[in-house]
Amino acid sequence: MGFLDFIFGTKKREVEDYLANGALILDVRSQQEWDSGHIDNAKHIPLNELNNRVEEVKKLNKPIIVCCASGVRSAKAAKFLNLHNIEATNGGGWVNLKKKL
Repeated sequence: MGFLDFIFGTKKREVEDYLANGALILDVRSQQEWDSGHIDNAKHIPLNELNNRVEEVKKLNKPIIVCCASGVRSAKAAKFLNLHNIEATNGGGWVNLKKKL
């Protein structure tokens, strides 16, 4: 097993574990990106709105898998949510995440 297989295999298992625990998928892309396609049943909160809507996410009382276009914004969002005591992981880009579902 190569290094990348180790990294991405671990991420896939983490996503599977989150889903098994009832996780919600949170898409933090812009409205325009969301409108062009998204994962069914995902919640949409653009990254620039997350700070003002963190209590809304807390009230969901679920682990969160965050996605965006490439994984950069979702990494920032997951870190932000974790700092606010919300169990969250970076699911990466939404297209690749959708393939894992």
